[in-house]
Amino acid sequence: MMDKVEKRIEELRKILNYHSRKYYIEDSPEISDYEYDQLYHELLDLEEQNPHLITPDSPTQRVGGQADDAFTKVLHEVKMESLNDVFSIQELYEFDQRVLQSLTDEKVEYVVEKKIDGLSVSLEYRNGIFVRGSTRGDGVIGEDVTQNLKTIRSIPLRLDIPEDMNLPYLEVRGEVFMSREEFTKLNERQEALGQKMFANPRNAAAGSLRQLDPSVTASRKLDIFVFNIQRIEGHTVQTHSEGLELLKVLGFKVSPDYKVCSTIYQVVEEINALGEYRGSLPYETDGAVVKINSLAQRELLGSTSKAPRWAVAYKYPPETKKTRLKDIVIQVGRTGALTPNAVLEPVRLAGTTVSRATLHNEDFIKERDIRIGDMVWVRKAGEIIPEVIGVEFSQRPENSEPFKMPEYCPVCGAPAVREEQEAVIRCTGIECPARLFRSLIHFASRDAMNIEGLGPALIEMLLEKGFIQGIPDIYRLHERRDELVALERMGSKSVDNLLSSIERSKNNDLSRLIFGLGIRHIGLRAAQLLAENFKSMDNLLGASEEEIRKVQDFGEKMTESLVGFLRQEQTLHTLSQLRELGVNMLSLTQRAEDGPFKGLTFVLTGTLPTYSRKEASEMIEQRGGKVSGSVSKKTDYVLAGSDPGSKLDKALQLGVKIIDEETFIKMCDL
Repeated sequence: MMDKVEKRIEELRKILNYHSRKYYIEDSPEISDYEYDQLYHELLDLEEQNPHLITPDSPTQRVGGQADDAFTKVLHEVKMESLNDVFSIQELYEFDQRVLQSLTDEKVEYVVEKKIDGLSVSLEYRNGIFVRGSTRGDGVIGEDVTQNLKTIRSIPLRLDIPEDMNLPYLEVRGEVFMSREEFTKLNERQEALGQKMFANPRNAAAGSLRQLDPSVTASRKLDIFVFNIQRIEGHTVQTHSEGLELLKVLGFKVSPDYKVCSTIYQVVEEINALGEYRGSLPYETDGAVVKINSLAQRELLGSTSKAPRWAVAYKYPPETKKTRLKDIVIQVGRTGALTPNAVLEPVRLAGTTVSRATLHNEDFIKERDIRIGDMVWVRKAGEIIPEVIGVEFSQRPENSEPFKMPEYCPVCGAPAVREEQEAVIRCTGIECPARLFRSLIHFASRDAMNIEGLGPALIEMLLEKGFIQGIPDIYRLHERRDELVALERMGSKSVDNLLSSIERSKNNDLSRLIFGLGIRHIGLRAAQLLAENFKSMDNLLGASEEEIRKVQDFGEKMTESLVGFLRQEQTLHTLSQLRELGVNMLSLTQRAEDGPFKGLTFVLTGTLPTYSRKEASEMIEQRGGKVSGSVSKKTDYVLAGSDPGSKLDKALQLGVKIIDEETFIKMCDL
């Protein structure tokens, strides 16, 4: 029986490795994603039942590593050199002259490759098995990122070594990169989650590869092109192009569409041709690499202390052109941000025809006084989206008018507002299709409705599948149980846990629902105060501005934001649906008005040994006390933990009583 299982495991690995190569390297899939997933899950189940049969080259081990707390250093036996840059065709001719003078009477061939804008890495294989991967670092010492590199599907974990070839050791060099499409998706997710966005695909690739948790790297969908053999044992190659062809045979995704040239003039032709179409490639290139093809000639030329003498990197100059700005249209992003975009008379720029360009935000337009009808300068220098960089004021049409951003969302019609100290104007509509992703993330978050299992990745998948088109659809997911089970990385247990968590969330306190709606300026504490004061959603909807302003700590800004949101048709429609679906609309917690902390005001600072600040605050309020964010003469106690801040200094200055958690617990009579 065990022999049968072992045989099936090995068979599945071969099948999956074959189809991974067809999909990720050759771009010619032969089976559907669903069929691949079925085979993958069969292998995963068999390995879980027989862990002693798991091998490092198994497809299931691509995200199998544990999160590291640091990367170990790797000494590169073959130095990972950088290249000298050239910025003109004349410099290329000069490079050719230096080569020919050093290699007198020898015929010289060059190889021209795209210079992929990514992160250089080394991959090491022993007997065909991927054993270690490392970053370039300073060229001599890099960092071991093996587990993260295993998550890149285009890196083979086992090489397809021909039967007549002996290959005990192989080290290759490649460039890890992120496609333009994935870069755009990643920044949308970063923005939606309120996290820092990446400046360009190269930074995104570098940041993703150096994640301590390989599962984070896996979610970023990195790719690689392998472009050089660093060391090889058991086999020899004479030229660089021969090495690239061998790498293809072994299963690597090699430097794409490289060209062997017999003269420097052919090199220039190839570089000019690449310059024309590189802007249409699905990945970023920042130039072209020119290398001598013969490995023997490379040895003769050697290297300087900084770079090899047998190669240079040609950098394309940034290109700027002038064209007419025909219109300014507003695009609404996933966070509800309204972004102005220029509609241009088509112009050829960096190898592609450009008819749209970003205008970033309202301030960008005002600072440059950009108007519809202007002749504008457009640039595309290493950017994913072309941008307008200035106006040719001498050609401004008469009667042109300054551009004004809309006051209402062009997608859903809800009011669009600009926060203080922000450059972005955002839609406030809770049902706006453009900002639904972020609304759903917030609604399901821990402090809101606390729906376990409904994280950003699953929400994104549910939106793509059309399972959710608004917040209320979360509570209709039970109708799609079988479809959910069939989703990637889902299963009966995961789906049932998710549906149970969704059902439990119906019974949450009103404060969680209010906070989950994502109302501007209404945080968790404000939501709790609203629930305590108005007791039900109906009472809150019927409250006047004056009544809301009477709530503790509510000022004009919070009141206006809340009232404006509650009066929106979209808000009323969403709340009506949630009510029909059984979501609680009542306050379930009552403040203990006569509790032991009645009339006492607490301030929390530092980290408590046992309780979180949120838990301690709830304990105070349940006993009739009040929690404040700042220390004043009206403060009765400061509850201090480790690493307290300036609040402790203020308490000492004012003579406010300071207590620790042990004293606090005794006061709570616990």
